[in-house]
Amino acid sequence: MRCNAVRAAPTISAMVDTAWLIPPDTASRIQAPLPPDVRQVEMVTIACQFAPSTGSHETAIRGLYLMRADGPGLRLPAVYEPGVVVVLQGRKQARLGNEVLGYDPLHHLVVSVTMLPTSQIVEASPEAPYLCLRLNADTSELASLLLDAGPAATPSTNAPALDRGLQVARSSPAMLDAVLRLLRLLRTPADAPVLAPLAKREIFYRVLTGELGHRLRALAVAESHAQRIARAIELVKRRYAEPLRIDDVAEAAHMSASSLHQHFKQVTSMSPLQYQKKLRLHRARQLMMAEGLDAAVAAHRVGYESPSQFSREYRRMFGAPPRTEIQQALGTVGAAR
Repeated sequence: MRCNAVRAAPTISAMVDTAWLIPPDTASRIQAPLPPDVRQVEMVTIACQFAPSTGSHETAIRGLYLMRADGPGLRLPAVYEPGVVVVLQGRKQARLGNEVLGYDPLHHLVVSVTMLPTSQIVEASPEAPYLCLRLNADTSELASLLLDAGPAATPSTNAPALDRGLQVARSSPAMLDAVLRLLRLLRTPADAPVLAPLAKREIFYRVLTGELGHRLRALAVAESHAQRIARAIELVKRRYAEPLRIDDVAEAAHMSASSLHQHFKQVTSMSPLQYQKKLRLHRARQLMMAEGLDAAVAAHRVGYESPSQFSREYRRMFGAPPRTEIQQALGTVGAAR
């Protein structure tokens, strides 16, 4: 399998902006970011080394995962955990209802709560595979960072009190330099225990002080609407296989049932019950693929009482009946490997 680490994205030169025009009198006092083409080549080279095949690869650095695909894919439902996703090569789209978010090596994705979009890789090939990294977020670490960072330098008056839990922003050269330093530590594992937390902290600091910083700030502020919805989502995730009482979820979020429904849909683009159903179907698919369970057993395991209802809803979500879709998915993975 080939991985053309030298091939840069066609638009990567667009990243060269006024940030690179460093006045001579300040050049000696600051560290200039790497030229974008050079930075991307190195990031892609490292990612190819530690993600040698299609799929998700857990790394030796806690919370850091590398994803790879050697060709465009179908649009399929997905689970995005809280954190930051940085594309190193290729392009991908995530769809929430009628909204489509595209991200590429110029942009990163901020996921503030567990989201259930449909996603599709739209640009990838064996010579230039789609490559990205995911860095998981920890609420307590974000809160600590927020204390050290202090209030936003220029609070945004246009930032909504609550918005989608999935947002795309342009990646700054400083942020990408921190990403590169983190990736380099995969090659020097003896340094990682000390230096990786610093690199991760800088990445989240760059996000926190960027255009989407208000999302992470809201999540870290106690009893904010964002944190209340995050608590509601965590409860639904823990009890996805149980009958869901909206009053229980509202109580956990310290909100009225009507307010919960409104804000939950504002963040996730779906109601709590729709969210639970998608979680059940995702978990059933995982059980069938990883443990080889048949559809009826998997359906019962995730809380369905009617196998026929499970099959209908599974087909509606994944585009084919459970057995057929799983065989197709496993065949695709096998061929890719």
